[in-house]
Amino acid sequence: MSLFKRHPPPTDIEENDTIDPQLRLRTVRTAASTISESIRSEIKARKRRSITQKRSLFFRKNAKKPKTSEPGPSSAQPAEAPSVPQSRIPGARRNIYVNQPLSAMEADHHGEPLARYARNKVRTSRYTLLTFLPKNLFEQFHRIANIYFLALVVFQFFSVFGAASPQTAALPLLFILVVTALKDGVEDYRRAKLDEEVNTSAVTRLGQWRNVNLALDSRPWYERLLHINAPGKITRGVQKLREKEAGEGKQIILSKGGEDGVSMSTADMNDNIAPLGGSRPHTGAGGRQLEDIESSIGSVDLHTYPPGLPENELRGWDQHSMSLSNYMQSSPSRSSLGVVDWSRRTNGTARWERTLWKKLEVGDIVLLREDEQVPADIVVLSTSDADGLCYLETKNLDGETNLKVRKAIQATASLSSEEDIEKSSFVLDSEPPHQNLYIYNGVLRYTDAATHEPRREGVTINELLLRGCTVRNTAWIIGLVVFTGQDTKIYLNGGQTPSKQSKIAKETNFNVVVNFLFLVIICSISATINGVMDGLTATSTYIYEQGVQPTSSNVLNALVTFVSCLIAFQNIVPVSLFISIEIVKTIQAYFIAQDLDMFYKPFNTACVPKNWGISDDLGQIEYVFSDKTGTLTQNVMEFQKCSVRGVIYGEGVTEAQRGAATREGRTDAIAPEDLAEKLAVLKDTMVAKLTKLFKNRYMQVDKLTLVSPKLAEDLADRSTEQYSHIVAFFRALAVCHSVLADKPEPQERPYRLEYKAESPDEAALVAAARDVGFPFVGKHKDTIDIEVLGQPEQFTHMKTLEFTSTRKRMSVVVRASDGRIILYCKGADSVIYERLAADVDPALKEKTTKDMDFFANGGLRTLCIGYRVLEEDEFLRWLRTYEAAQTAIDNRDEAIENAAAEVEHSLQILGATALEDKLQEGVPEAIEMLHRAGIKLWILTGDKLQTAIEIGFSCNLLKQDTEIMILSADSPESTLAQIEAGLNKIASMLGPPTSKTMERGFVPGAKISFAVVIDGDTLHHALTPDIKPLFLNLGTQCETVVCCRVSPAQKALTVKLVKEGRKAMTLSIGDGANDVAMIQEANVGCGLLGHEGSQAAMSADYAFGQFRFLTKLLLVHGRWSYQRIADMHSNFFYKNVIWTLAMFWFMPFCYFDATYLYDYSFILFYNLIFTSLPVIVLGSFDQDINAKAALAFPQLYVRGIRGLEYTRTKFWFYMLDGLYQSAVVFFIPYLVWQLGLAVASNGKGIDSLADFGTTVAVAAIFAANTYVGMNTHYWTSITWVVGIGSSLVMLLWIVIYSFLPVNTFFSNTDGFIDEVVILFSNVTFWATIVFSVLVALAPRFLIKFFKSTYMPLDKDIVREMWVAGDLKDRLGIRHRKESKNKHADLETAPMFREPHARSASELVLQQSYEPTVPRSPAGSDSKNPDDNGADAIELVPQAALPNPYAGNSVSPNTSYYSASDIPLPSPIPPSLYQYPSGETSNKAPFVAPSSSRSLSPEPPIPKLAYSHPPRDWSQSPSRLPTPPHPHSLAPGRQSLVQLQPEGLHDHDAGEGRYRPEEFDREDQADGSLGWDTPRVF
Repeated sequence: MSLFKRHPPPTDIEENDTIDPQLRLRTVRTAASTISESIRSEIKARKRRSITQKRSLFFRKNAKKPKTSEPGPSSAQPAEAPSVPQSRIPGARRNIYVNQPLSAMEADHHGEPLARYARNKVRTSRYTLLTFLPKNLFEQFHRIANIYFLALVVFQFFSVFGAASPQTAALPLLFILVVTALKDGVEDYRRAKLDEEVNTSAVTRLGQWRNVNLALDSRPWYERLLHINAPGKITRGVQKLREKEAGEGKQIILSKGGEDGVSMSTADMNDNIAPLGGSRPHTGAGGRQLEDIESSIGSVDLHTYPPGLPENELRGWDQHSMSLSNYMQSSPSRSSLGVVDWSRRTNGTARWERTLWKKLEVGDIVLLREDEQVPADIVVLSTSDADGLCYLETKNLDGETNLKVRKAIQATASLSSEEDIEKSSFVLDSEPPHQNLYIYNGVLRYTDAATHEPRREGVTINELLLRGCTVRNTAWIIGLVVFTGQDTKIYLNGGQTPSKQSKIAKETNFNVVVNFLFLVIICSISATINGVMDGLTATSTYIYEQGVQPTSSNVLNALVTFVSCLIAFQNIVPVSLFISIEIVKTIQAYFIAQDLDMFYKPFNTACVPKNWGISDDLGQIEYVFSDKTGTLTQNVMEFQKCSVRGVIYGEGVTEAQRGAATREGRTDAIAPEDLAEKLAVLKDTMVAKLTKLFKNRYMQVDKLTLVSPKLAEDLADRSTEQYSHIVAFFRALAVCHSVLADKPEPQERPYRLEYKAESPDEAALVAAARDVGFPFVGKHKDTIDIEVLGQPEQFTHMKTLEFTSTRKRMSVVVRASDGRIILYCKGADSVIYERLAADVDPALKEKTTKDMDFFANGGLRTLCIGYRVLEEDEFLRWLRTYEAAQTAIDNRDEAIENAAAEVEHSLQILGATALEDKLQEGVPEAIEMLHRAGIKLWILTGDKLQTAIEIGFSCNLLKQDTEIMILSADSPESTLAQIEAGLNKIASMLGPPTSKTMERGFVPGAKISFAVVIDGDTLHHALTPDIKPLFLNLGTQCETVVCCRVSPAQKALTVKLVKEGRKAMTLSIGDGANDVAMIQEANVGCGLLGHEGSQAAMSADYAFGQFRFLTKLLLVHGRWSYQRIADMHSNFFYKNVIWTLAMFWFMPFCYFDATYLYDYSFILFYNLIFTSLPVIVLGSFDQDINAKAALAFPQLYVRGIRGLEYTRTKFWFYMLDGLYQSAVVFFIPYLVWQLGLAVASNGKGIDSLADFGTTVAVAAIFAANTYVGMNTHYWTSITWVVGIGSSLVMLLWIVIYSFLPVNTFFSNTDGFIDEVVILFSNVTFWATIVFSVLVALAPRFLIKFFKSTYMPLDKDIVREMWVAGDLKDRLGIRHRKESKNKHADLETAPMFREPHARSASELVLQQSYEPTVPRSPAGSDSKNPDDNGADAIELVPQAALPNPYAGNSVSPNTSYYSASDIPLPSPIPPSLYQYPSGETSNKAPFVAPSSSRSLSPEPPIPKLAYSHPPRDWSQSPSRLPTPPHPHSLAPGRQSLVQLQPEGLHDHDAGEGRYRPEEFDREDQADGSLGWDTPRVF
């Protein structure tokens, strides 16, 4: 035990500097410090893991090593997996045999394999044709209400219970079941159709070849029983595919790419291939030449291959003669090519054949071509590239369009034909399938044909192609299928398609249970009293109603009465509610789909609702989980700035810099339009200077993003030292990369280069060097061709050290034309600085560091560039070391890293680059608005830590004043310690946490905000059962959480943690297949349509084009839907209670025998016609506030987060209201009847049950419809027609029904004959109806009046401002009536043009509103502000035009203030005047008045002069430059009053802006450049 005590656990190493002595986690603020801290944390974690591994070697060094001479499965040990121990991955390892017999342990007594692997057919749909009906009915009867309705329908089929029409009673339930089934079926059919499209995609597989991993008859038992799909039989789908492609049959030539780069071509099968030797030789099966087979020349293979390539890729055999000759080898030399044994005898029947994805099995050999998708998880055996490389596009997985590099296994890299595969023999020992996308460990075992010694080679994720990727820039790939179908990594990360139910729908189950219990109580009361009354003999019933009871037992009669009461009172649990909800949600989905504000023109698509049943959940979202790449960003990089030898080049301004300037209230914030104009001028200047210096044939001016005239000037002066530094810097950018150069139009545009790279960063760096004058032209075998200021240069490529997330750098070793060997290295600043030479100038290091900090704080991604010159001997020694590390089996990654460290040192610094990851349009403003609505945003991304942090700052998710906590640990203990320290940190500054519902959303009074950044390994530990409650507590107290390097499964687990642990409503949004799991896990899933595939959109509940549309979807449509559904539910329960309980009040007067008070037609039509439409219209069209007002005050959304619109208290109030009103509408007519019965005009008395019941029914219907109208906020023509029309239809039905014959569907008695004449002609009837309705509704009216007057909600205030106040004027919205449109002055100036963005400073400004008075000469009349003369200018105050979508109204702490504090307009700050000398003053200068003015002294209006031609403002009125809102100014700053040119008048006339007095025409006509009089600010 003392041994363990001497060595502390690795969690104690270097942990003291992250947790302070008070056990609080240290935090950082700025972007640069955050990135530096994240890199430092990763380095420490790597060191801890290294120390742990070295210590573990002590316990293993004496252990017996397994024998490696046996190629069987017994030799496969977990320790041979290069990195991750097998204990972490559940399941058994699988051995995949190629041309080798199975081992005895893996085969049964028939020699068939014991292992059975999943099919490659996948299914994301929930149903099949066989399971649809039972499974859908099972899901629907999970609803308690449906079970209740079914029981009632069954009861009504027994006549003993007195049901009038049991068939009719079953129709509503059947309607609900059918409509819901159809909706679910349509949604699932779309998924099944997509599944079928994927499963029937075409792939090329090696056929007529025995896959020993597959049983001879692998059919399931039912296929064997039915004798279908016999082994070897070509199925109908495969036959159709081959027939379809038969007419396109081609011969394919596979060869390794040589210097010409041509590695695969196709030719028509009927073409003559005479270049091979004059006359056409005899060919064998598939078109191969027998002479080639006999002479073992197999590097080129001709075979029949049905699918053809595009015409521009069809070339003849003769073009490959050079490539062929390069690879012609003799038979002896071919015998030792890895796994290929040319002495092995084969039958030579293997041929490539076309088949379907779903037909693939584990162990199949497939041939992939360029632009084809990978059908399964496949290990790369060979590629068309001479080095065995291939390139993949993973946008269907992670949304990234950049290329990923994969490589072939060295032992199989020589495979290039079917014959090669037949003569090869090996076993792949693979790990079991698991979810981690970034890890794979396998071992390839084979026997060397020359020495007959067993060999092995490690297989990692770099040799694995994942299903769903697309092959790019690679002619062909031969691969081995390892995982299929449900075992593929992307499928394991996807999860099952869930069946989602909205929160209100779940709460409705509770209300249904409550109503059912209430129903049981009143039915029990009625049955008990009826049973007792039946036992009495001294009653009139005993004498006059003998024999009417169903049985002679009073107890049985009571039970019959109980069921009869259930049927009579069934409407208290409304079946029509669910029908109405389906109708309402369909209408809401239609409105969402038709919203033009969410229409994205580039993709020609609007928001597409795919799940219509959860629209109300959109109004209750508390947490949004978002992917980064493709969701927040465009995945487009722009080279904005660089630092060369301490000099910064680049004039661009990033979105993060503009947002920071606005938040801080700086006056140097430039409008985007002005900035674009300025950069265009600077770009023209720069391009003109560069064009004079040299001829750059490859420049693409439209893609030039590094705008710096100073750079052109420094390049022009070749006498300075800076010139050589710039040349060396950009030469390094042109050489140090792994980019591929492509000429898409080599004939038409031979000098147009397009770059394809592993990451968009690399492509942007090389493209910037191209446009500045250092283009990378291409790679040819071992050479790299570039141009330097128009002069060609060629470098010999020696070695590339690839970039990884662990290394954080890449290096290229090249030989220059002068013979020197140079190493160029680029990477993170901290990594490069560790490897700088000791003699580097400290001042240069410090200056470059400051420049990179400046870049990072501006939201830019930085890289540091360095180089060193190597000696020849040093390079050769290192090369041997590096190649030995590459071939190592154990600890290969560590060996490669150590070898790289031997050469990557003593660097000289060249400079630094800064790239901007372009955000999608409106992302910062959308995030800011969501924050102000009380919604918290979590980013879940697979990107590295630094990238996510940079984007977080760019989109204003992370702010410079946010306390950022970085969690990085490699053990559960260390993770727990850091999380506890983080909780201590928050508690010490904000106090203990709270989970009260009323405090969700905003954090009133908070002085500081926190954010958490966590990596994937740490998150893995944080999601363990013991730690996840603490992590949940930490994350939910922060404004933002950024999770990096997370797998799709971790994304889903994180969403589930918050959804279930916090009981919060969650929304996930993403664009790639790796986001499907979290989209399905969240309450609401949103997928972005676009270039990155359709899997996320197909799996989502809502699909749209851009992230910014989320604000409209949540704050407007979501809020409306939640409000509508909540009000609809409450009103529906109310109207059924008032109707049903009125019948119950009648029970004492009929001995509780369940006699119907109303005519049966009223019972049938009450929920069908008379009262259903008003509630449906309320749920479909009601708006408590306008859409623009909802966006102007996003704080109103917090009521949905807190669930305040649909509470159980509200439900009980509506139920009690219905109880009271039911008593009123029953007992007032009853008392009227008691006073004395009137006589109708025809002489009949109003004394029948039909007369009394109809009076109660009419009063209840009028009260219910009027009550719904009182609760309606937005009265449209539809509302008026439906509200009044429903009651009129009820009266019309009384008229019609009164004249129907006796024996009808509704009744077989004559009780309703002439009812209209009896009731409608009597004043008593109408007076009773009116009085009953007024008494019933009076309490509700008084309560609404009192609450709206003395206890108004925020939305009530906003609605009042909209209807009766000046909110429309402040929002710049015109009234419907022209007379209400106020003319412009400051007091009615619009607050904004676009949706409002408020700042935190509005909460602290308590001064009263003091409008600025226009200056006018003393004693003179002001000019009419409507005067639009030529001598007038427009004074636009900054308070008038905040524009949140322009990025200049972002506030630092906007999510901390309460929604109830809707502030008054802020005061207008005084004006400042700047004189030509530069002096500023708040005193206006005086000059002699103009002759056209009054003689009274007056402050002059300064002249306006512009340095650029006047713009045509009328063409783009919505893009006027708008100054910052004064509310966003920093304390102590004054706003600047901006003078707009006269051209604004025509557009803005009548828009509510103040116009000052005119000034002299001659002043305006002055065309001088610059200001010659004091400027007004």
